[in-house]
Formats: sequence, C-alpha cells, structure tokens
Amino acid sequence: MKQAVFFGVEERLARLSGLGDQLEAFSRTVDFEVFRPELDEALAYSDGSKGGRPPFDPVLMFKILVIQTLNNLSDERTEYLITDRLSFMRFLGLGLSDRVPDARTVWLFRERLTQAGAIEILFNRFDATLRNAGYLPMSGQILDATLVAAPKQRNTNTEKVGLREGRIPQDWQDKPSRLSHKDRHARWTLKFTKAKRQEDGSMPATDLAIPFFGYKSHISIDRKFRLIRKWKTTDAATSDGARLREGLLDRSNTASDVWADTAYRSKANEAFMEKQVFVSKVHRKKPHLKPMPRHIQRSNTGKSVIRSRVEHVFADQKSQMGLFIRTVGITRATMRIGLANIVYNMRRFLLLERINAAA
Repeated sequence: MKQAVFFGVEERLARLSGLGDQLEAFSRTVDFEVFRPELDEALAYSDGSKGGRPPFDPVLMFKILVIQTLNNLSDERTEYLITDRLSFMRFLGLGLSDRVPDARTVWLFRERLTQAGAIEILFNRFDATLRNAGYLPMSGQILDATLVAAPKQRNTNTEKVGLREGRIPQDWQDKPSRLSHKDRHARWTLKFTKAKRQEDGSMPATDLAIPFFGYKSHISIDRKFRLIRKWKTTDAATSDGARLREGLLDRSNTASDVWADTAYRSKANEAFMEKQVFVSKVHRKKPHLKPMPRHIQRSNTGKSVIRSRVEHVFADQKSQMGLFIRTVGITRATMRIGLANIVYNMRRFLLLERINAAA
C-alpha cells in the first residue's frame, strides 16, 4: 500500500478546486472572523487558569455548523466526514494530523449557542456584513412562511389536551427521561396542496388537506437581492398573517412596498401598514360565494410575478440543505432555522459576488 505524501494531497486539493469546491468559495468570499466577538461573548469560556484541555477555536466550530447545515448532517456524520474529506479539512484549516472535534463536542457547542440565544445576533452580524458590501435592502420586501417538519409525537388524547392548555402531563413529570424526548412546542396543522388529476382525467372537488407536524419558518426578503432580512420561528399551527405585526417588516428597506399572499390580508394588517407608512401589495381574497372580479384577478397575477420570488428561498433551503428539525423544542428549532437562514444568505452572497465579478 502506497503512503500518502504531501504533494499527493496538494494535487488532490488542486483538483477539487478545479472541479468547483463550494467550501473553498465560502472561504474566499465570507470573512468568518467577523463572527468571533459574538461567539466569544455567547460562549463565555473561562480563561483557562483552572487547567483542563482548551476548547476548540469558536470560529472553527461555527464553520462546522455551516458544513452541517449545508449538507444536512447529523453530529456523528459530521465527525466522520470531517475526518474523511479533504475539502472539509481545508475549509476548517485542519491538517491530516490535527485533532477533529467529535460528535459530542459539536453538540455541546451548538447547545451552548442555543441556550445563549446567539443565533439572532449571529444573523444580524452577517446582515451587517452584507450591508457593508453594498447589498442594502432595496425595492421593497416580500413576506411568506413555510412549514418545517419535525419528528412526530405519539401522544394520547389526554396528553394532547394537556399540552394545548400549557400543562405537562403527570406521567411525563414522573419520568424525566421521557419528558426530555417529548416536543411540547411543535403542533399539528393541515397542509393544503393542489389536488392531483385522477386517472380518468377528472379533478377532485377540493384541494388536499394533509396533516403536518412541526414548526413554521417566517421570513422577509428584499426584492432587489432576495436576501433574508427578517425571520421568526413559530409552531406549525400559528397564523401567518399575525406575524406581520410582530417585527417581520424591515423598516430599513429603501422602498415601502410589501408583497405577500392572501394569508396576510386582514383589516388589522392593512391598518398597521398604513400607519407605519408601508404600501400594501398583498393579494386580495376571493369574495365569499362570488366569482373573483376580473380587475382583482389581473392585479393578483401581477403581484404574483414578484411575490413568487420568496418561494425560491424555501426551495433552496429544503432541496439543497434538506431543512428538517431533528431536535426537541422551539429553542433548538429556532437555532436550526436560524442557521439555515444564515447559510442561505451566505450562498446568495456568493452568487451575487460572482455576478458582480462577471459584470
């Protein structure tokens, strides 16, 4: 068996670069050092005066979370692939003989950031980087939400009633190990999808309503660059429209137009936007038991051309990153969705920089 030599590794890395290593592009374009102050403050590691093994570099660990999010990896799979893949090691600045963080270390790092509520601070830090690079929120904003699946819970009817009332069932309190595996924040809802054509060519009378369990990701993107500017995580049963009045609108956008689907159309939202000097481009609903007027139908069609851009964000997160909640509780779900939003903005930043370089 031939021994691995230094020049052989360098040749292999050069070939990876030639084939288009996305992580190498991340290293060239994204300055991960900007996250260090926020990471140091959130982690609050000791000064080492009491001894013990020093912790891994926080920026290196944050880059591991980026790798996880990009590739939809578990902690165990992350440890294996960092050890196995040269592209991962190069991105992290690790050599073949360097120590690789194990799965437990990755979990503890992410958990520490989660409990410190650092994900929103980290998101805002990168948003400031985008603004400094010239990508200011422009041309209005688009709001939407998507469902994010979580592992289904097998609860009895009595337990479900207790959870809806905000109570923890007594049986769970007596068994802490069981309680730790129960997600008390995720909720069931109905996901409506377009009805598929039957084998005989006919269409069902109504759209399909599929039960869905998990959380909901609410975002606001700017129309110009399609970057996520504001976001929020709730349970799946939460109404979309009410989130508009809970900090989802970006006041720093250079234009006041707001696009959204009919879920955001309400008297309360229209009054709120008018008071806050936003211009509503929200879709109008079909009148009850009446046909949709032609002028409203044409207006909605024109709005859809712009509003549909937000769907590409969710498609990217679910198809490229495999967005799914593996954890328990809304705090950890917020961390997972927040990481997906940061990584989406990083990938979008790479694309925008590539377009500018070509121009």
